[in-house]
Amino acid sequence: MIRLVIVVAIVLIAVLANRLLRNRLNVAPTQASPEMPTQIDRTDFAQPASEWLVLAFTSATCATCADIERKARVLESQSVAVDVCEFTAQRELHKKYAIDAVPTLLIVDRDGVVQKGFLGPSSATDIWAALARVRDGVTHQHDESCN
Repeated sequence: MIRLVIVVAIVLIAVLANRLLRNRLNVAPTQASPEMPTQIDRTDFAQPASEWLVLAFTSATCATCADIERKARVLESQSVAVDVCEFTAQRELHKKYAIDAVPTLLIVDRDGVVQKGFLGPSSATDIWAALARVRDGVTHQHDESCN
């Protein structure tokens, strides 16, 4: 009888120890949120003299990036230049501006100040409305529209 009690006690201790260790190991690591630049050197891009600059930081391996690129290109006009910075082709720009998540879309004013930024998938309506708002003088903000 004493052996049975000892075996049961050892099993219970082992089960409790296993649960405690498993709970410690399942704690999600703390991850910093990707940040977007707040200032851009416009001379790094194709049309630095344009009134507005829309930058789409993308990657060829990103499924969402082609959609963001397509939505950005529609914004191109006499006053809005669009530049797509694909990671493999323009790795140094991604590094310089610390772009660590794609797609990242930035709307930049004449002074190189990022007036609006989108991280992740974004609707065409949201992007187009954001450009309209910043052109009308509404203050800057960033959206993290990751799904």
